[in-house]
Amino acid sequence: MNGSSGTDRLDKLSGVDSAHGRAVSALLSRQRGDGCWEGEMVWNTMILSQYVIMCHIVGRQLGERSRAGMIRHYEVTRTPEGCWPQYEGGEPSVFCTTLAYVALRMLGVEPGGERTEPARRWLREQPDGLLAIPTWGKFWLAMIGLYDYDGINPFPPELFLLPRRLPVHPNRLYCHTRNIYQAIAYLYGRRFRAEPGPLTASLVRELYGDMPTRRAFRAHRGSVSATDLHVPPSRLLQAGYWLLAHYEPIRSTTLRTRALDRCLTRIHDEQRASAAQGLSPVNALLNCLAMFAHDPRDPALDAGLDGLGHWQWSDAEVGIRFAGARSHTWDTAFAVEALTAGPGTNSTASALRRAYDYLRQAQLTEDPADPVPEGRDPVRGGWCFSDGGHRWPVSDCTAEAVSALLHDTRPRLALPRDRQRAAVRFILERQNGDGGFSTYERRRAPRWLEALNPAEMFADCMVEGSYTECTGSALTALCRVRRDPDFPQDPRIDRAIAHGVRFLRGAQRRDGSFAGTWGINYTYATFLAVRGLRAAGVGPNDPALVRAAGWLASAQRPDGGWGEHHSGCLRGVYVPHTEGQPVMTSWALLALLMATGDASASPVVRGVRWLCDAQEPDGNWPTGALNGVFFGTGMLHYRLYPSYFPVWALGCFLSMSRA
Repeated sequence: MNGSSGTDRLDKLSGVDSAHGRAVSALLSRQRGDGCWEGEMVWNTMILSQYVIMCHIVGRQLGERSRAGMIRHYEVTRTPEGCWPQYEGGEPSVFCTTLAYVALRMLGVEPGGERTEPARRWLREQPDGLLAIPTWGKFWLAMIGLYDYDGINPFPPELFLLPRRLPVHPNRLYCHTRNIYQAIAYLYGRRFRAEPGPLTASLVRELYGDMPTRRAFRAHRGSVSATDLHVPPSRLLQAGYWLLAHYEPIRSTTLRTRALDRCLTRIHDEQRASAAQGLSPVNALLNCLAMFAHDPRDPALDAGLDGLGHWQWSDAEVGIRFAGARSHTWDTAFAVEALTAGPGTNSTASALRRAYDYLRQAQLTEDPADPVPEGRDPVRGGWCFSDGGHRWPVSDCTAEAVSALLHDTRPRLALPRDRQRAAVRFILERQNGDGGFSTYERRRAPRWLEALNPAEMFADCMVEGSYTECTGSALTALCRVRRDPDFPQDPRIDRAIAHGVRFLRGAQRRDGSFAGTWGINYTYATFLAVRGLRAAGVGPNDPALVRAAGWLASAQRPDGGWGEHHSGCLRGVYVPHTEGQPVMTSWALLALLMATGDASASPVVRGVRWLCDAQEPDGNWPTGALNGVFFGTGMLHYRLYPSYFPVWALGCFLSMSRA
């Protein structure tokens, strides 16, 4: 990469200084009173719809203001067809549209009107209509009498009685997957169905015309609408379904009772350990339904229903909805990185002190009290993605919190030594044999288990993996800890760093980029990989960093910005966006600055100029395109990314320019 010259050179930094100052002020204004930052993580209407259906089933009344806020959210998230997509800006989804339609009717919206009729008509026009809703949709409809359990791919609770040493035991599944399916298994095993009412008959007429026969439901057990299908069932999974379907009629009543009890115990233990919040609202909703199915007066049910409020967002413009996750620690740690990257002020110093205090109190300092939920790993020393309430810490969230706290100029207060050691131990325990780092737990099962993925809508959700992003974050934190002269030397840290570097080198693609799993996509992963490699001491002339910088330069748009389209996640290739994006431009700039150490390089100067030109008068940047993803198809929008990543990029540029 050649340095810039002539008109490509930013001869004066005053314009960048001004842009950076406005951006810092805007970011500081978003800090909460408790010292954290948190932006909404936007997904789709699925969780809101399931919440409404769950409330209808258990008889929890929603107030008029709540109903109005929820209806408002459905109104503002519709597609031009009057339906609902799987992600912001996506095409209509049979799954999301069906659940939204049912939820709207349960909220009191009448059929035949502008809010419901376009969706009903669209659903009736789809090949096989509701009969081809994905399995998760079939299951939710079965619980309210709109689908037959014989038309659902089986998931018997007896699977939780399998010997734990088997690779297919549910404890070996990815934690989100096993928590969801232990509740589904309980409800499926009981063939739970809510008491039908007048609305049930009306919904049958509206959505089907006439209720299909049991034979029709069975015939569509494997049917999945093209609007939702991402991972067709493998032959191995189909064979498993065939065996389980033949098992159901001859199952042992005694064994079924034991299996149901096992699942219910796991659910109760998880609710206690997660402060009734659940690992996510998806499994927490199902846990509440399982407890209700067991006993409507279950003492843990009310706590579970109240705990769901943790996941709720509300405002007048977008209404009431539910986020798939809360991001207090994640956003706060990155905001700290952004604010410490460039020139500081008195107000910045005050904000950082409050952020450090928040992060310190968010660390988990104890493991859950007995009984510890089956399959749970120790959590002491970790940080959650959120405020820590549900006690499910993550490797990269812990790493980013540690990295942020080590910016604290008050060494004795940054993090007590015993808690720092606990954090390091937590991170190390998430490293896999290949050197990469997982999220919540080490990988527990072989990759071939993905062939048994029953989700249809999502990929790579059966077992933990080794992720470029988690590995980059872990390396950054471990290397910063290792540089602390007062931290005891530990050969395990050196080995972990060496193995992590080797993993990242092996993960690099021929073109120099890295594939992402949690962000969109190659730009995001390349940024975090470069950051981790540089933290580990890999020099700018190393071939891996030279190739990464070359790929980033080749992906730059003619106007100087960068942009990546989310469709590349579905196809497994880099897809440029039609417009530059502030978040991806910031990721690319940070990666280039870290990889090369050259703030005068032409791609950097052009990218900084684009970022300054794209800034709005109030110091913020446009919301931009989707920037997050999970399980390959779960496209997300992290609302605070456009607030702190540009601050970080401009601050890093200014610091390097003046070095």
